[in-house]
Amino acid sequence: MAASLPLPKYHQVYLVLREQLQEGSFAAGLPSELALSRQFGAGRVTVRRALEQLSLEGLIIRQAGRGTRPAQGAVAGSCGPMARTARSRPTRLSGLLENIVSASLRTSVRVLEWRSISASQSVADALQIAPGAKVRKGVRLRSLPDGPLSHITTYVPEDLARHFGRNDLAKKPILRLLEEFGVELGRAQQTLSARQADAAVAGRLAVPVGAALLAVRRVVYDRADRPVQWLHGLYRPDRYEYQMDISQVGSSNATISVHETLSG
Repeated sequence: MAASLPLPKYHQVYLVLREQLQEGSFAAGLPSELALSRQFGAGRVTVRRALEQLSLEGLIIRQAGRGTRPAQGAVAGSCGPMARTARSRPTRLSGLLENIVSASLRTSVRVLEWRSISASQSVADALQIAPGAKVRKGVRLRSLPDGPLSHITTYVPEDLARHFGRNDLAKKPILRLLEEFGVELGRAQQTLSARQADAAVAGRLAVPVGAALLAVRRVVYDRADRPVQWLHGLYRPDRYEYQMDISQVGSSNATISVHETLSG
């Protein structure tokens, strides 16, 4: 991790560990301070300070002689009380799907990862499957002509994802691929929040570590109310907008737009 990055090193470590916790990477517990020091090329005091911050936020539990483990309910995309309220309000998928496809036509896609993994507890909870069940994980970088737009991580049940491959992901949105293979899409639950860019995502989106990103988390269900996709999207706010019209009677219509940054 570069010493010239504009955040203290402990905060860089904290950001990366927080993202990994939210992805369910430490179901069996976090590595020791010594192991983390080696991983990040940082002193133990630096790592300890990052862990203390995670502990203060209620994301981990540290016990002498028993190591460090994720706090119950600290993962699976939780973003606090506002996020829990938002999850109870399903998004109208038909209009949103059309808008996602329309916006994607202006972007190019680089598939960074497409592989079968065992579902962590957070992934299993989101997709309503057993922990350890096979899912397909995809990581994609979407770009506009003037630079990167979004970093998207998606999880799909293995029985649905086996119908398409890496090349398909580079050409079409996963929701469109699911529809083409017979999945009848139903509703979606979505949360929007802000997230600071960790070192890995910052490099891919060409922003400083710690830069504010728009974070989108979305669970998509089929007509039988089975979860068919869990998506984590991180978007550059200077190139992405999410707009919503809300009527007096409570109905809403969401639109997504992407735009190139004007230069000169």
